[in-house]
Amino acid sequence: MEPAVDRKHSRYWAKKIQADWKILEKDLPETIFVRACESRMDLMRAVIIGAEGTPYHDGLFFLDIHFPDTYPSVAPMVHYHSGGLTINPNLYNSGHVCLSLFGTWYGNTRENWLPQESTMLLVSIQGLILNRKPYYNEPFVGWTKWTPLGEPFSKGYSENVFILSLRTMVYIMRKPPNHFEEFVRSHYFVRARDIVKAANAYIDGAPVGSIVKGTSQSGSMKFRTEVAVFMKTVVDEFVKLGVKELQDKLKPPPVIHTNTSR
Repeated sequence: MEPAVDRKHSRYWAKKIQADWKILEKDLPETIFVRACESRMDLMRAVIIGAEGTPYHDGLFFLDIHFPDTYPSVAPMVHYHSGGLTINPNLYNSGHVCLSLFGTWYGNTRENWLPQESTMLLVSIQGLILNRKPYYNEPFVGWTKWTPLGEPFSKGYSENVFILSLRTMVYIMRKPPNHFEEFVRSHYFVRARDIVKAANAYIDGAPVGSIVKGTSQSGSMKFRTEVAVFMKTVVDEFVKLGVKELQDKLKPPPVIHTNTSR
């Protein structure tokens, strides 16, 4: 039996969304999950797992998607569950998602919404927004990538983003979106030790997105201290989920050595 179609929505609209469901079911990567409801075909909720090598790694980032009655001629409307935090130039603390693909930011023709080619919008969000160096998503700073100015700013931005990603973890664990409660609990129960391991590497000086020490770059002392301090709150939430023996595995803040010799 086919889902009932609201009077304001055409059968073409319904068929298109059903076709999108099939594409999502078949082609989504293992780091993106969606929930849809046949009684509200205009709505979809999705979660993207932050990719390894980015300051978003292991985090859960939730999006609500609304398909207007003019879809697919116009792009769907997307709302990000921000928790009041700005973790990316394209993801506002209001929940607004700013991306040319959705018509909320200017871009060239290849970046704009194309009804017949833009079914993988969630993959686009993961790749274009939640990427390794989100600083360069900021308008008018992309050119600095090829100058001595770019990398220091990018590094500092990524460090701040990781702290905000930790805060987002706490927000999501405390207030998981409806119908994803068990998903959130299970995800962080499984990933808790890996998150603590990565945090310890950052406390030791590894740059964001890498747990390999001895690289040419290292995290700032401010960042290393902030990770150590806020991870106590994150670990407390992990313990509430039932993860055991984590408090003793978290490293203390780094010691700042000063030269007292004259």
